[in-house]
This record gives sequence, structure tokens and C-alpha cells, in this order.
Amino acid sequence: MRAALLLPVFASRDAIGTDVLAMADALRAAGVDTRIFCDGTDGVRGPAYPLSKALAFAGGADDLVVYHFSTGWPQAIDVLRRARGRRVVRYHNVTPPEFFAGISAVHADACAGGRRELPQLAALGCELYLAASDYNRAELVAAGAPAARTRVLPPFHRVEQLLDREADLALLDELADGTRNFLMVGRIAPNKGHVELVDAFAAYLDRFDASARLLLVGKLDPNLAAYEAAIRRRAEQHRLGGRLRWIASASEEQLKAAYLASHVMMTLSRHEGFCVPLVEAMALGVPVVARAAAAIPETLGGAGLVWDEDDPLLFAAAADRIVRDAELRRHLEELGHARYRAEYAPARLRAAFAELVGLGR
Repeated sequence: MRAALLLPVFASRDAIGTDVLAMADALRAAGVDTRIFCDGTDGVRGPAYPLSKALAFAGGADDLVVYHFSTGWPQAIDVLRRARGRRVVRYHNVTPPEFFAGISAVHADACAGGRRELPQLAALGCELYLAASDYNRAELVAAGAPAARTRVLPPFHRVEQLLDREADLALLDELADGTRNFLMVGRIAPNKGHVELVDAFAAYLDRFDASARLLLVGKLDPNLAAYEAAIRRRAEQHRLGGRLRWIASASEEQLKAAYLASHVMMTLSRHEGFCVPLVEAMALGVPVVARAAAAIPETLGGAGLVWDEDDPLLFAAAADRIVRDAELRRHLEELGHARYRAEYAPARLRAAFAELVGLGR
């Protein structure tokens, strides 16, 4: 048995790349010869191979092909059509293209292509459709994937490595200066709700604590410069000045420092297929305030304050309650730790993955 893992761009430090690497490690630990196939790489160590070679490597009846689906990539559909072994579609979700309208035609076209390909993948009748959340599973089934062959497995992550990592002490000293820190972790993209987050933070400054600070940790994409500019304009309108701190392309040490120095994680994203930073926050004991959109309530599972309303003052007041109510804060921290151990511990994910793809049979 051989296994081919497919994704368009293999980046070592994004959520999908992390999921791919962990799956590859699990397969290799079970004795399966495994390779990663893609069209491009970004900062990865170790070999990756062109998609055109995937079936020459793992095209037999006893082989496994896993396609990590998150954007348009018609070449992967062709590979799945021709594969003779066990085929798995790993669905991370495709961001609806309307989020990128007027901001990035490149992203809008890629997402529109992915949305068009969702029913095509469902129609292939693959042996397993593996969703990162129930939210994603519902989309797969609605697109025509066989419900009996559709399962949920939360994504693999690097939380244990983050827990073991030493924090960047210089950054930690800078941030742990007595200021209340709000944190948002996630790439700078329009579905992530940064503009509304700035509004909520400004409401907190106005009503509760004018000395607080907002930390935005996330990768900047040159193709989304118009969205970054919109965030900065909104910050200027609210006269945030030094109250807003950007930490782009943070190292793991910097990320650890940001979590340790933060009092509240605030996520006002409008579309998430899962949201790994919420798992990081739960594991590291940072209470969460979030918008109840897409898979966010499911990922948190009650271990945070989640609101349906789009009211900046409501989010600000929820954060203030966490800051001022030590009992509530401890309760949310305990809930987050318990949910991490019960649902997202790496050993649990590895065991579930092995069972789902039939390792050890």
C-alpha cells in the first residue's frame, strides 16, 4: 500500500499544510509509503512531488489517495477519477467568493472554482469524504456526497508543539506590561471580520478601558492589500493609534508570547470551516469571545462566549465581563482545557484517522 496526499500549495505553517504533514506522519508510522503531491511549496522542508506523478506512485487498487480540498484545483478531480484505490476527499471548506469581491479577483476566482467543484467531487462517489467539522459535512452532503461515506475528523494541529515551545521573551516582556491585551489570530482575509473586530475593540476602549491593546497576529497577503488597507482605515477612523499592534508572519515563539500575554481572544470571523486558533486559545487558557458564524460554535463547543448578534458593544461588553469576573474567566479556561483534551488531543485525532482510513486492517 502507498498513499498520495494532494494539495495545491504545500505551506508548512498553515492549517492545511499542518494537517497534511500530520496525516503523512501517521501513515508512515503505520508502515505506509507516503508522498505529498502539489503544484507549489511555501517554506516546507522535505520532498514534495508534482501532481502529475501522483498516480504513477499510488495509482494501484491497494493504494490510498487523499485530496485536501479548499480551493479550485480541477487537476485533482482528474486524478481522483483515474485512481483505482481508496479515494478520500478531505474537506477543509472553500470560502464563498463574495467575501473577496472588489478586493481580490485572484482569490474570488479560486474560491468560485472551488465552489463549482464541490458537487463534482461529491458525484465521484469516493470511498470516504472526511470533513473537518459537522458544518463542512453538511455542505458535502448537500452537494451530493453519500451521507454514509461522510465522516468528521477535526484537523490535526501544532498545539502540542506550541505548548512545548519557549515564548519569545522580548515580545512577552513588551506585551505583559499591565495592559489588557485582546488577541485575534488568523490570516488577514476579508472573511475573518477584522474590520468589525476593530469596531468592537474601539467600543471597548470607549466604554470600558481606554488603555487596552489589540493584537492582530496573521499573515499578510499582497493580493489582499485592499483589505489590509480597509482595516487600517477603520483603525484610523477610531483613532486607535498605538492601541493596535500588528504581528505579521509570527514565529511560533512570538505566537506563544501573544497567547500568554492576552486576556481575551476575540474572533468575529464570518466564515470558518473549523478555526484552529480557537483550539490554540482553549489549550493555552485564553478565554474566547466569538461571533456565532459557520463552524465557530461547533469548534468551541460551549467553551467561550458566542453571540449571534452583530453588535460591537455586545462583543466589547462580553470581553469586559471576562476581564472583570475572575470566576467566569476560570470557568471558561477549565471548559477550554477540557474540550481540548476530549476532542482535539493529538492521540485522539491519530487514532480516529487510522480507523477512518483503515490502517491496521
